[in-house]
Amino acid sequence: MRGIRCMAMRGGTSKGLYFLKSDLPADTAERDRVLLRAMGSPDARQIDGMGGADPLTSKVAVVGPATRADADVDYLFLQVAVDKAEVSDSQNCGNILAGIGGFAIERGLVKATGDVTRVRINMLNTDSIAVAAIETPGGMPNYEGDARIDGVPGTAAPVPIDFLDVAGSSCGALLPTGNVTDTIEGIACTLIDNGMPVVVMRAADFGRTGSEDPDAMEADGELKARVEAIRLEAGRMMNLGDVAKKTVPKMCLISPPLGGGAVNTRNFIPHRVHKAIGVFGAVSVATACVLDGSVADGIAALDRSAHPMRLDVEHPTGFFTVEMEVERVGNSVEVRRSALLRTARKLMDGEVFD
Repeated sequence: MRGIRCMAMRGGTSKGLYFLKSDLPADTAERDRVLLRAMGSPDARQIDGMGGADPLTSKVAVVGPATRADADVDYLFLQVAVDKAEVSDSQNCGNILAGIGGFAIERGLVKATGDVTRVRINMLNTDSIAVAAIETPGGMPNYEGDARIDGVPGTAAPVPIDFLDVAGSSCGALLPTGNVTDTIEGIACTLIDNGMPVVVMRAADFGRTGSEDPDAMEADGELKARVEAIRLEAGRMMNLGDVAKKTVPKMCLISPPLGGGAVNTRNFIPHRVHKAIGVFGAVSVATACVLDGSVADGIAALDRSAHPMRLDVEHPTGFFTVEMEVERVGNSVEVRRSALLRTARKLMDGEVFD
């Protein structure tokens, strides 16, 4: 058996294995074989690997030296399917992103610069930059603190993340069709990409309140079939091609806020109903909320006078705060900055065996 060095980390509300690029096979097919073996896929329980039998715990980060001058490290996110022999690089993951800075410092790719080290991360999946602020007292990452995020028990050190140029990073434009609202299968949709391609729809248009339990939605075959039909057409409209076997776009049903936030959400990722919402998914949904004429217009509760704007995106297990700076240019909105708070924790450092 061959041991491959890796670190297991919780990043945000996800969990995965973090590898140095140099520790994995250079050949993509062989790399994917190794990662499937490491996670224990394909198997619904992932009993013969490190995966947690859930897409949120079957994730991989591949980190290496930066290949562009304005970054410190490269980060490739890979989603390892649970019950299929499939490894996908078709999307980013902002939760796993939260652990990249600490991992890069631990592995010597980035040198700590004081009590806080800002790590500029080149997100290879979307060719865009994120800047993570990592607490580094004594020159090493600190994982303990009093920051709390919904979906994670306890507290940890805060990891603020700024996204500098993610608008249109997957689809070529913030609004890939050029429209704030499109109609697909008779349903009004806002097709948007501010770090994650998302189709935003009103829950009421499906005869739902938007407050349904995720497990109930998961068991609702009729609803899932309607959402998938829209997703397949939206993928083509968003310049993503045939998305039948892709993990994007994500699908989000919105409704008026239930807990004092900006908007309430139920999210399909895309074939399972998320217990929360992904990082970049939340950023894209928040962006849709500030667009006049989007499907969120009249639903989202906003303070448009605030600079920056803070939007609490509600989900089944809490809410996700997105901080945004936007500028209105004519009838459109240009996103100047998107930021949010995550936490991360090192769980294990060692070898996984092939």
